[in-house]
Amino acid sequence: MTRPPPLWFLALITLTGTLAMHIFVPTLPLVARHFGASAGAAQMTLSAYVIGLAVAQIAYGPISDRYGRRPVLILGMVIYALSSMVALSSVSIEMLIVVRFFEALGGGAGLVLGRAIIRDGSSGYEAARRLSLLNLMVMAGPGLSPMLGAAIADVAGWRAIFVALAGLGVLNLWLVIRRLPAVPLNTGQTGWTILRNYGRMLRSVRFLAYVFGGGFASTSMYAFVSAAPFIYIEQLGRPTQEVGVYLAINFLGTWFGSLATSRLAGRVQPRLLMVGSNLITCLGAVVFLGVVLTGGLSVPGTVLPMMLVSFGAGIASPMALSEAMAVNPTMAGSSSGLYGCTQMAIGALCAALAGVGGNPALAAAVVLTVAGVISQATFFIAGKARD
Repeated sequence: MTRPPPLWFLALITLTGTLAMHIFVPTLPLVARHFGASAGAAQMTLSAYVIGLAVAQIAYGPISDRYGRRPVLILGMVIYALSSMVALSSVSIEMLIVVRFFEALGGGAGLVLGRAIIRDGSSGYEAARRLSLLNLMVMAGPGLSPMLGAAIADVAGWRAIFVALAGLGVLNLWLVIRRLPAVPLNTGQTGWTILRNYGRMLRSVRFLAYVFGGGFASTSMYAFVSAAPFIYIEQLGRPTQEVGVYLAINFLGTWFGSLATSRLAGRVQPRLLMVGSNLITCLGAVVFLGVVLTGGLSVPGTVLPMMLVSFGAGIASPMALSEAMAVNPTMAGSSSGLYGCTQMAIGALCAALAGVGGNPALAAAVVLTVAGVISQATFFIAGKARD
């Protein structure tokens, strides 16, 4: 029997995709000034990255179900490393936006397949527990990477971030070749069978409800992430170095949410966990919106409500993902890919909407509140669906 890859390895390839997004966030105002671009144009580098992750996951899922996880991961890491090297020499904001899309296209391989490999070897509450443990490890990346990105930019300039990302891509490529066994899935499924099953999932109300519920519960946070540098630096007058610290504090909420999930999975019904945790997310979003509307915007008035938002998301996201993949266990890669694609598409939309208007804090607060309501509605639909 082939020994499964260690969880730390799966965490590393999974966080690679999102780390490249969060490590760059504190430098968005610097990039805008460097290229003489608007804040909205700088935020498009984030939106393009999120869209790239979405496209990657919907493609890699079914391909890996057919041909195996290892070759797809090797391809993804090669694209990731090469794109990071090209981003280093970007001469315009438009070029950087395009290259960031391709960088995400490579990084998305680890994001979808790290989760699928877990589902290949476990199911039910055990899958939810391992996914939450994976989230605990992965959250260290988004939590620390904004501070790391700000530090690198201060010492060597924002372009040096891409040197680090290229090195990470090469390291991952080496680890995939060395640590991931070349074992075919042997599902007996042809490409046409996978496409038919994909179509069946897209017609499943229960699957789609978990997918959209989990997406709006988690990656709607990108609305705040993309707006955070402008909120803290331009609206609150804080230095660039502090942005990474405040974002790290917010991601602690997600970390504690994932920790709570690892403890509660198997003891509390998944639907109750999802609905209850999303209520916490909605509460945080409404409090933040109230702070903005009453003119009381401050660092504590931003960080504390956002910790509630991220805590709720840290519980709801792994539970929704586990339930979505359980709808058709033989299509774990495709299920994870479609879930991730929807997450990233929602995240890209929310990040773009956060750039609308002249008040980033208000735009982010409205997006988060609306997303929380949509997520709650879809979780209720998932609980009643029987297909």
